[in-house]
Amino acid sequence: MGESTSPISVILVSSGSRGNKLLFRFPFQRGAEHPAAQASKPRSRYAVNSSGDTTEDQDGDSRDQCPLTDEQLVSGWVSRGDAGDSRRSALVWFSDVILATILATKSDMCGKKFELKIDNVRFVGHPTLLQHALGQVSKTDPSPKREMPTMILFNVVFALRANADPSVINCLHNLSRRIAIVLQHEERRCQYLTREAKLILAIQDEVSAMSETTEGPQSPFHHILPKCKLARDLKETYDSLCTTGVVRLHINNWLEVSFCLPHKIHYVATNFIPPEAIERSLKSIRPYHALLLLNDEKSLLNELPLDCSPALVRVIKTTSAVKNLQQLAQDADLALLQVFQLAAHLVYWGKAIIIYPLCENNVYMLSPNASVCLYSPLADAFSCQFRGHNLPSMLSKFSLPVSLSEFKNPLAPPVQETQLIQMVIWMLQHRLLIQLHTYVCLMVPPNEEDFRAQDEDMPFTARVGGRSLSTPNALSFGSPTSSDDMTLTSPSMDNSSAELIPGGDSPLNKRMTENLLASLLEHEREAILNVPAAQNPEDLRMFARLLHYFRGRHHLEEIMYNENMRRSQLLMLFDKFRSVLVVTSHEDPVISVFQSLLK
Repeated sequence: MGESTSPISVILVSSGSRGNKLLFRFPFQRGAEHPAAQASKPRSRYAVNSSGDTTEDQDGDSRDQCPLTDEQLVSGWVSRGDAGDSRRSALVWFSDVILATILATKSDMCGKKFELKIDNVRFVGHPTLLQHALGQVSKTDPSPKREMPTMILFNVVFALRANADPSVINCLHNLSRRIAIVLQHEERRCQYLTREAKLILAIQDEVSAMSETTEGPQSPFHHILPKCKLARDLKETYDSLCTTGVVRLHINNWLEVSFCLPHKIHYVATNFIPPEAIERSLKSIRPYHALLLLNDEKSLLNELPLDCSPALVRVIKTTSAVKNLQQLAQDADLALLQVFQLAAHLVYWGKAIIIYPLCENNVYMLSPNASVCLYSPLADAFSCQFRGHNLPSMLSKFSLPVSLSEFKNPLAPPVQETQLIQMVIWMLQHRLLIQLHTYVCLMVPPNEEDFRAQDEDMPFTARVGGRSLSTPNALSFGSPTSSDDMTLTSPSMDNSSAELIPGGDSPLNKRMTENLLASLLEHEREAILNVPAAQNPEDLRMFARLLHYFRGRHHLEEIMYNENMRRSQLLMLFDKFRSVLVVTSHEDPVISVFQSLLK
């Protein structure tokens, strides 16, 4: 996962009066080996070719290149001596001149996404124009006269493997665009980019002059790093993308650039979760969900920037694993929609996950990705936090689905119940448990006579894909509203309890019940009416009202919230109509995306 989501290199190029220049790139080679030593070593699949031993055509193509070995590749391009990283690069060596030529685009391409694929490497950036700032220097600036900037455009480029996921490419383009916007602003304000570029070019000229008197060429970037703040920011960006995926920069010690690569934060085992899946889950958040912080409140507040939203601080201080988002909005005195947005923000940055509020009816079981080693770091952390308890024995209690009510002991002190809640919260934070929800499907077997008639008249493909098998996916109850169509501010369904007049067996209620059942097949309607509980008009009305939930897409807690019903009422109804209903238990797809074990 790390290889496919981490960039190979970050490159800064510019174009101006001095032509196209490669100002900085990281990682870089500190020096070149002797060509004779290179020739005696085998060629690597992703070899980096030395620019000193390259014969270039006029079009920039390389011929008869002398490859570097894997050891040189590790110690040169990709290794970071301060970080101890030894990942191998897939970047083919391009000289600084070639990179500056192909990455410093024309002015017409500025302000747009730049993407270029060459062999095994894909370059992604956002070229930005600086020429329009020239007229603002002499007219409106009361400060002493500045030098006219010689730079026309610049481009912060990330080099990726050619087979990188499109979502990774889009994310790194977004980061390049953010850095470009900040650099453009600082250039207008104080010519920051021009000053840094002059410093870099001066160091490059100095190193170039020194290399003529020494044995071989030296890398100027090694000398640029300690002297140039912009170069150190780009190096920090590369290091952060390769490790945590979270980038926090202060360009020119003034403007902040914050970025999160979700592939480094959200992943299942060794496979990353696509940002599209995360966005779909965040759009499906409902008021009955809860927000679970992955870090303690104090450390999370310390990570926030100084100018963060006060509403975000209020949500972090008010949130609780036993409190749903609707209660959280009331306690924090915020609009529910704003709480949804803040919750989605915390989840996207990997600071929280969405769960169902803890209660005694919740059913949990051990996650298939959970680590059950006796002496794992998680087991040590658990023992340190909960003295007298060990993680393996606690996880063994969840080998099979178990409700929290089964751990409740009426004779135990309240402290024991509080500690149990804290341990469950800890295991949820570390993705060791998954929650199972109850789903209901209408499953009516077809009549034998109808089944024979349909078998004779209907082709095989239609029999398998049609309604004759009465599968949950094939049921069509009129035009029901799915959970994806529900709005955040109006979670009630179309066929809600308000549509039926409570009490009495009125003709209006009879007619509405018949209309709700009319969307079923004849044998399905007969099977439902033959259930003994259907003789009770109120039970039949309730069943008909909830019919659109019985497709296996809405879990019990969602029905309770939407219809304002008690759990006992629904369970009693399911029991009465158990001959035509199938009850299953599995994860909620909205929150199952985040219920996976972190590394």
